[in-house]
Amino acid sequence: MRSNHVRLNCGITMPLIGLGTYSFPNDRNTTELAVHYALEMGYRHFDTAKIYGSEPALGKALNEAICEGVVEREDIFLTSKLWGSDHHDPVSALKQTLENLGMEYLDMYLVHWPVKLKPWVNYPVPNEDDFEKLELEKTWAGMEKCLEMGLCRCIGVSNFSSKKIESLLDYASTTPAVNQVEMHPMWRQERLRKTCGDHKIHVSAYSPLGGPGNAWGSTAVVNHPIITSIALKHRATPAQVALNWGLSKGSSVIVKSFNQERMRENMGSFDLRLDDEDMLEIEKLEEMKIMRGEFHVNETTSPYKTIEELWDGEI
Repeated sequence: MRSNHVRLNCGITMPLIGLGTYSFPNDRNTTELAVHYALEMGYRHFDTAKIYGSEPALGKALNEAICEGVVEREDIFLTSKLWGSDHHDPVSALKQTLENLGMEYLDMYLVHWPVKLKPWVNYPVPNEDDFEKLELEKTWAGMEKCLEMGLCRCIGVSNFSSKKIESLLDYASTTPAVNQVEMHPMWRQERLRKTCGDHKIHVSAYSPLGGPGNAWGSTAVVNHPIITSIALKHRATPAQVALNWGLSKGSSVIVKSFNQERMRENMGSFDLRLDDEDMLEIEKLEEMKIMRGEFHVNETTSPYKTIEELWDGEI
């Protein structure tokens, strides 16, 4: 197995750095161009979701590259996600995603959030009356059906706390291969990483730099004096330090930049080697939760009344 890949519990390998394709506003041409650049730089793991609106652009760029002989489909690792409004029928949702992408299968299909929404809710920030009671056992059975039908090679979850992982495992016939969550040097997810590790569930980190440039994000990670000092010590960039920290913890990282210089910089994080002193210094950073899930919290209609309840007290 190549050193820049991880073997998942479903038996397949996944590149440790993935390119996220969320952007706002979503511009198809910009996304397509970024994917072509990413392929040239060596990216082989691409992350999308129905709610991102980037599936068609990502699929078009990948299919063009495959047709031109730049890459083979077998060398691509493609992830998408089940939105909350599709919990009633994951199979149909995945078939639509594959149509959007122009692909025959996904490598990974994730439950995007532990939240069920009414079928017409196809926007990222739900309203008060958009929530329905989550019946995760039924949702997961639908995800397992996707796997049985060959529509995807692995299934997993996203934004699941330790408690929700343990609950899912009570009835799951197939253990999730991945739990994709926000994770970076200022939200280190120690408890969750231990729970997932105990069950051989790989933790994949989104917003591994703290989400700078996003509405919910912050530059606190890459601008922190400890991170910048370690970067100076290794003649690296703060972004490379943050990414290599995640890789050193055994996680994969989903980076989101369409800027060519930053895309190359992010791939360069493989070349950095943080030492024990660096890792201890990073442990001193004050925890800072970005709270990306706050739009799934509502005091009256959501199953989660607070952000702490969504994460079962793990923040």
